[in-house]
Amino acid sequence: MGREARRSYDLGQVEIVPSRRTRSSQEVSTAWQLDAYRFEIPLITHPTDAVVSPASAVTIGKLGGLAVLNAEGLWARHADADGALARVLEAAEGDDPAGAVRMLQELHAAPIRPALLAEALRAVREAGVTVAARVSPQRARELTPALLAAGVEILVVQGTIVSAEHVSGGEPLNLKEFIASLDVPVVAGGVGDYRTAMHLMRTGAAGVIVGYGESSATTTDEVLGIGVPMATAIVDAAAARRDYLDETGGRYVHVIADGGMTGSGDVAKAIACGADAVMLGEQLAEASDSPGRGLYWTSSVAHPSLPRSEVTGFGTGERDLEQVLFGPSSSPYGTVNLFGALRRAMAKTGYSDLKEFQRVGLTVRG
Repeated sequence: MGREARRSYDLGQVEIVPSRRTRSSQEVSTAWQLDAYRFEIPLITHPTDAVVSPASAVTIGKLGGLAVLNAEGLWARHADADGALARVLEAAEGDDPAGAVRMLQELHAAPIRPALLAEALRAVREAGVTVAARVSPQRARELTPALLAAGVEILVVQGTIVSAEHVSGGEPLNLKEFIASLDVPVVAGGVGDYRTAMHLMRTGAAGVIVGYGESSATTTDEVLGIGVPMATAIVDAAAARRDYLDETGGRYVHVIADGGMTGSGDVAKAIACGADAVMLGEQLAEASDSPGRGLYWTSSVAHPSLPRSEVTGFGTGERDLEQVLFGPSSSPYGTVNLFGALRRAMAKTGYSDLKEFQRVGLTVRG
C-alpha cells in the first residue's frame, strides 16, 4: 500500500511472432548508420579490455562492426598491456576467487597516460576502420581533448547509469553543453526507462545506450540493487525515440541495447523490441583472438572500493571473431554465427532491413 511497481520483462520473456511472408536470408540487410558512419552489422562492442584491444578493434571494424576501446583501461595505463592481461589470467587461475578482481584494481590504480592512449588509437585509425572510445562521465571532460587529438570519431560516454547532468565533487558535467562543444557524435548511457532516455536524447546524443551490460560477470544487481529489465527498457527507449523524433521534426537518435542477451535469439529480440544495434561483450570473449584469452569482465570490476563485476572464465575456444559473428557453426545454442542468425530471423518473418524488423510482432510469455 502506498507504493506502485511496474510489471516489466526481460528478453527471455518475449518471443518474436512470424506473421508475414518469408524471404531468402540473402535478401536481408543488417546494415545501419550512426551519424556519417555506416556499419554492415548492428554491433557495438562493450568497452572492456577483455574483448577490445587495438588489434581486435581492427578485426571487428573490418568485419563490419564498431569496436569501442576503453579509454580508462589497461591500454591507456600500461605500455605492456598484454603483460598486464597475463597477470590477470595468472590471478584468475589461482585459488583465490577474488584474486583477479584485486589484480585489475591494482592495474587500474596506475595513471592514465595520454601518449599510450594515442598510440593504441593510432593503430586502429591507420587500419582504416572507425575509431571509437569510451569514457566515464566522471572523466569525460578530462580525457576527451586527448581522445579527439588521437583521432576518435565516435565518443561513448558510459556508466552504470548516466543522466543528463553528472554531479561530482567538481564542476557538474552537463551533457548538453558538453556534446554541443564537440564535432564528433556522442553515444551516451546507460538508461533504463523512457524519461531518462528522453533526457539523454535532448542533450544532443547521437545514440542512447539502454542497460548496463548485464552478463554472467556483472554483479550490479547484487551490489546496488539496480536492475534493468531489457525488453521493457528497450521498448521504453524506442518510444522516447519516436516522441523525440516528433518533437524535433525529424532528429533520429539510435537506441543501443547493452546487456541481458545470451545468444543470437536475444540479439534478434532486442532489435525487434526497437534497438538499432546491440552492444555485445561476453558473447565475444571466447573467441581465440579476443585479448582476455577466454576471460570476461566489465570496466566496473576495477572500482577501487565497490567493484560490480567479477572475472568470469570461459576458456579460449577454437573459433575466431569472424566465426563467432558469421559462422559456420556446429553449435545449436545460438552462441556462434550471431549475425547470420539475425539475418535468418529477419528472413523468417519477412523483413528486409533492421528498421522494418522493428515492426515485427511480439508476444509475452504468461
